[in-house]
Amino acid sequence: MSSNASRDSAETAEAISTNLTLIRNEITATTTGIDPQELATLVAYVGSAERIFVAGAGRSGLVLRMAAMRLMHLGLAVHVAGETTTPAIASGDLLLVASGSGTTSGIVKDAETAAGVGARIAAVTTNPSSPLAKLAHVVVMVPAAQKTDHGSTVTRQYSGSLFEQALFLATEAVFQALWQSTGQPADQLWLRHANLE
Repeated sequence: MSSNASRDSAETAEAISTNLTLIRNEITATTTGIDPQELATLVAYVGSAERIFVAGAGRSGLVLRMAAMRLMHLGLAVHVAGETTTPAIASGDLLLVASGSGTTSGIVKDAETAAGVGARIAAVTTNPSSPLAKLAHVVVMVPAAQKTDHGSTVTRQYSGSLFEQALFLATEAVFQALWQSTGQPADQLWLRHANLE
């Protein structure tokens, strides 16, 4: 390796280390600002729902897909909105949605549809006064910057990254709480893990 390549590699490694610290510190500060009672209420809603539906756009949607997988591991009936095998939502069901802005049109429309049939709605957002939050029975407020807030003092990361990272940790905390309440051993959850890859 040339001396220039070695120097470039060392500089990249230093930048990576700095960025890992930045991201870790931002995630810690943001998740510390999430109200545990809001998450506890979400746990209660998930635990009492006949079926759970998740809906989110972009990277938030990917995080909710991960959450859906974990809820399936618990043996809950869970569906991802938009999939070809997803049934109609109905009264007694829960729609779990995430949108940093709370204004994502497709997600707001999903919440309106769910409300129209009497389903409950749980929203994770940065904007508690948003149209999405106003439709929700429970709102989990994440104190992160919205993705279009490029001059934010809350985060130095790009776009909605901090919201999506905090959303992942929040949904993992919900899963952990639900799992602990069931007393199911990990081996039992593993039996539900996909065996068709």
